[in-house]
Amino acid sequence: MGNLSIVVDEQVLQKAHKRATKQGISINALLRGFLESYSEGTEQYRQATTRLLELAKQSTAASNGQRWTREEIYER
Repeated sequence: MGNLSIVVDEQVLQKAHKRATKQGISINALLRGFLESYSEGTEQYRQATTRLLELAKQSTAASNGQRWTREEIYER
């Protein structure tokens, strides 16, 4: 594993430490979890976008040239 050093406002660190302690987790574990989630999110977004575009190409839905105004789209 790599090491990371960051600079954080002292009050922010104290508040975060207090909250993390109440949750039974260390700041280190909290940041590690965030970074893991953050780094994987990009790949998940790319996969979801690719899948959505594939589904759009397969769709048989059509507007037949009809256009709607903004008001019509949001009309309830």
